[in-house]
Amino acid sequence: MATPSENLAASLQVLQELQQNGIIAIPSHLISRTHRERLVKKGFLREVMRGWYIPARPDENAGESTSWYASYWNFAGSYLTERFGEDWCLSPEESAKLHAANLTVPAQLLVRAPQGRNQITNLLYNTSLLEIRAALPDKQQTVTNYNGLRLYNSAAAVVNISESFYQQYPTDARTLLSTFRDGSEILALLLDGGKSVVAGRIAGAFRNIDRPKIADDILEGMRSADYNVRELDPFTYKSPIVFAQREISPYVNRLRLMWNEMRAEIIKIFPPSPGMPKDKAAYLKQVEENYVNDAYNSLSIEGYRVNAELIERVRSGAWQPDNNEQDRQHRDAMAARGYWQAFQMVQKSIESILAGKNPGNVTDNDHGTWYREMFAPSVTAGILKPSDLAGYRNQPIYIRRSKHVPPSMEAVRDLMPAFFDLLSDEENAGVRVVLGHFFFVFIHPYSDGNGRIGRFLMNSMMASGGYPWTVIPLERRSEYMTALESASAAGDIVPFTTFITSLL
Repeated sequence: MATPSENLAASLQVLQELQQNGIIAIPSHLISRTHRERLVKKGFLREVMRGWYIPARPDENAGESTSWYASYWNFAGSYLTERFGEDWCLSPEESAKLHAANLTVPAQLLVRAPQGRNQITNLLYNTSLLEIRAALPDKQQTVTNYNGLRLYNSAAAVVNISESFYQQYPTDARTLLSTFRDGSEILALLLDGGKSVVAGRIAGAFRNIDRPKIADDILEGMRSADYNVRELDPFTYKSPIVFAQREISPYVNRLRLMWNEMRAEIIKIFPPSPGMPKDKAAYLKQVEENYVNDAYNSLSIEGYRVNAELIERVRSGAWQPDNNEQDRQHRDAMAARGYWQAFQMVQKSIESILAGKNPGNVTDNDHGTWYREMFAPSVTAGILKPSDLAGYRNQPIYIRRSKHVPPSMEAVRDLMPAFFDLLSDEENAGVRVVLGHFFFVFIHPYSDGNGRIGRFLMNSMMASGGYPWTVIPLERRSEYMTALESASAAGDIVPFTTFITSLL
């Protein structure tokens, strides 16, 4: 007779096979009742709604939302396909957001289906699906993404979004428009549908983002077919940036828009820079004196259990993993040692910044060294593979309890150079402080350590403006994380700016 451990192993094997086949949202008919009930009881499966489950982690606390937000888009695609086959798609507005690289989990997802029931399906954590009975666009106007979500394609989304979308979601609208090299695909849909009012709105939108050729092509194309078109700008203000004509990455264009719009709010709130410190040696001494306090709070925010004694043992060299097995296996000591090594590199970066080098360029060149030093002790101890120090992540990643889904690993390669370009070009030190930290964790380029490096980046930018080294205290962790979530999921940088300002 199999032991309980053997039974659980058998159930986990079934779950692993489903996940290896790309099945994240699991309908009950794909897994036996015995395996299902065992995995739910042990915390490896979570019920979303009757008959549907997602993988979970047994160490998640009650009420933990991470597994749901990590599975959300895949669940939506799988559930809707199970319900409607191919006869459904997301609304033009939801499609536009996804084409604009906005992967934030919405409170309510609007779905069109000829067999829709015009009702709301409630899901976990105050999310829901609203299915409406509505006709679908022609198949050639749709596309299915990697999560199995059926969308209006980019051109069809632009043609079908409402006028109010431009006012409610200007960053998404501008990001989507910026991905078009020409207007031919949009114009074909406008001509076939006889959409003269929409054509005038779209032409005005393209002119707003400084794409006059596309705007003129749309107007001339419609008028040549005898449509009377009146151009109307649907945005409430001019685009804050000029988009590069050949840069069509929605991730990069979205980053640039968000940076420009957020910086204006930061400048209103963040105190003016006191200027580069005249006594650079005294400033560096102050940085060094903050090490223990900073290490304790930064590591504790990430869930490590460290104290001043452990931090001092690491700094003094009394921690000896090569000779002491207990030290070698001590996870918290590994983190403390890595933090100490990375801190030394950050100090060198700050020396370069105080010497007058561009802070964006310095941190662009040095942040990879910070990361490698932070995790080198874990590689030495055999906890991590040497290849884990190679650089940016090569897999999806999710942030605990956050509706914000970090960009794909492919997008990270485009975003990081663009991020450091913005940081290097930014003239306002307060903006560098706030957005340097925020956008680093927004992109989440590494598999681990993003929060710690984000705080190192924040303090490097503090130095660039003569602000003091600033510690984010553990007792304000909840306020800190809530402020970051407001910026990531809602685009509101004010709470995070106010929070950082309160620490100065």
